[in-house]
Amino acid sequence: MITVLVVDDDSEIRDVIHVYLRNEGYQVLEAIDGLEALEVLQSNSVHLIILDVMMPRMDGIRACLKIRELYTVPIIMLSAKEGDLDKITGLTTGADDYVTKPFNPLELLARVKAQLRRQLLNEKETNGTQVHIQDLVIDKEKHVVTVKGKEISLTPREFSILELLSSYPGKVFSAQKIYENVWDEPFGYSDNTVMVHIRNLREKIEDIPREPRYIKTVWGVGYKIEN
Repeated sequence: MITVLVVDDDSEIRDVIHVYLRNEGYQVLEAIDGLEALEVLQSNSVHLIILDVMMPRMDGIRACLKIRELYTVPIIMLSAKEGDLDKITGLTTGADDYVTKPFNPLELLARVKAQLRRQLLNEKETNGTQVHIQDLVIDKEKHVVTVKGKEISLTPREFSILELLSSYPGKVFSAQKIYENVWDEPFGYSDNTVMVHIRNLREKIEDIPREPRYIKTVWGVGYKIEN
């Protein structure tokens, strides 16, 4: 299900947007300012953000800058200001679209759909070089890994292990096979190198490393990733 995060300190505006989005079948999350929005993003997979500019604690401009440091999710900014300078500021901080208040909810809904279509097209264009496992995205060409839109820093060995497992969903690889494929040298049977790298990978990509969602252990056999 597509999830949209609505960030606005005005509860009435949030309620109106919520109703229109839910009527279209979207799941809706809400936040009252930029700080709360960042907290929501840390624990949820969000496909689009509707972000007000004028808010307490952390306004939309600063929030947009923070979000863009970590996520590539489309952002539509809302503002009561109509000046070109304000629109330019919003767009140059990383927003994908800009809507002024008061707005027609149907127009906002159309813009939401347009941004989601564009995002889907972008994903299709890069699908040949990317592997999607739930919220985990592995870009083989760019050697970039993201989880819930946040880029994860991996060592070359860690990336190679993840790339190998994700290229064959459901296939179980023994520690020996992983070592021989990634290190390209004979495997030592007392060598714990693969186990250590798997543990480090889980620490980086799993919410709860001891209860992994991505890299599964098949006891006595090896490791696998399933779609």
